[in-house]
Amino acid sequence: MISSEAVPFSKSGGLADVVGALTPVLKKGGNDARIFVPAYNTLPENAGEAVCSFSVPMLGREEKVEIRAKKEKGTTYLFLCHPYFCERTGIYGNTSFEPYPDNFERFSLFCKAAILMCKELKWKPDIFHCHDWTAGLLPYFLKSAGPFFTDSKTVFTIHNLAYQGTFSRMDWLLCAERPDEKCFWDGRVNMLRTGLVFSDYITTVSPTYAKEIQTTVQGCGMEDILVKRRKYLKGIVNGIDIKDWSPTRDVLIPYHFSMSNLKGKAKLKAEIQKEFNLPVAPNVPMFAMISRLASQKGFDALLPVLENLVKEERLQFIIIGTGDSFLERSLLEMASRNDNLSVNIMFSNRAAHLVEAGSDFFLMPSRYEPCGLNQLYSLRYGTIPIARRTGGLADTIVDVDEHPQEGTGLLFDDLTPEEISRNVKRAVNLYNREGFDKIIKRAMDQDFSWETSAEEYMTVYKKLQKKHRGSKR
Repeated sequence: MISSEAVPFSKSGGLADVVGALTPVLKKGGNDARIFVPAYNTLPENAGEAVCSFSVPMLGREEKVEIRAKKEKGTTYLFLCHPYFCERTGIYGNTSFEPYPDNFERFSLFCKAAILMCKELKWKPDIFHCHDWTAGLLPYFLKSAGPFFTDSKTVFTIHNLAYQGTFSRMDWLLCAERPDEKCFWDGRVNMLRTGLVFSDYITTVSPTYAKEIQTTVQGCGMEDILVKRRKYLKGIVNGIDIKDWSPTRDVLIPYHFSMSNLKGKAKLKAEIQKEFNLPVAPNVPMFAMISRLASQKGFDALLPVLENLVKEERLQFIIIGTGDSFLERSLLEMASRNDNLSVNIMFSNRAAHLVEAGSDFFLMPSRYEPCGLNQLYSLRYGTIPIARRTGGLADTIVDVDEHPQEGTGLLFDDLTPEEISRNVKRAVNLYNREGFDKIIKRAMDQDFSWETSAEEYMTVYKKLQKKHRGSKR
């Protein structure tokens, strides 16, 4: 696994969760699965046991790097130690809005070091599984890495096509490798496109998103190459760590519950109301959002109707997240006028677990959502998701009105204030309808463990190996 982040050591988004959760399941299945990731904001000696050191050729110089290793839950994490990472506080920048100006140099070094480390250790991976733009150059570099890697194949996973790693064409010189014109797009280096072009197989994080990114609406300019390579493109829904996200044993919630006994969920709801300054009202439906505050997550469509909803409907709303400063201010001002709206500009893993587990509904009006994890957490805890029918949301939620016997949530198509309002009201009616408990239990009964997703990845890996053996014959 070649990734710029992986839990529990580094995280800015869902990518870290995927890499950190999928790899142990692959290892449990009998694979020698390891994670290669930079060591951020730490002294090298704190990044585990020394494994090896070597030099990476860059423009006009050799960069000395050290590889150190730690085991976490039986999985080996191989850390790249270099000042580009160890001496930086952030993964991609000091803040989410200020990327480091030398990110091309940082992550081209990262890709080259992954290949050189394997040579140094005389370890030939069958698969280099590259995640997102930061690992996009590895499939290209591997093509000229020599006969040692003749049997190695590359899988490139798109977690979010909108983030592409584009840089000045001249920046390519910094990696000291001969370029191919396919590494450039629109006059610039494009690290993600390089991964799409030169990898042996492409995956993304849901079947619906795999279809959406082949269109001009959601293709982000990459739809041409994705259509061209569609035979080598597969959508695989992310799983979740069912040990960490479990209503029966979650260590971050004070009360537990199960499908057969939901009393703990009611106690958690009261706990949320007390902690986040909402009136304690057991029979009022509670709606939650835990999200980056951004237009991609639909907040621009929610904002025009949110105040009317909290004033006119018998409900409570809790929002947790950080992001766009205008959205932060607007939501805080709105909360100051309405005691049934709680807005919390914060990031807290504990609060996320508590609110996911104790709320009645979870709203996700996303403009696009490659997979989404919050709806999977919500289903796990019997918190009914309300979501726009896009990407992984469409693949993991079954609408209760369209499919009364199988429904697990509410889906809508148009991202408009009117549709958000209509579906929140639809949820209020559902809450007050006889049989709501049955929907909660049906949601909790869904299986989104990593075992299922890992099997699909193994199918891809084996297909590449079989194709390689066939080509040798």
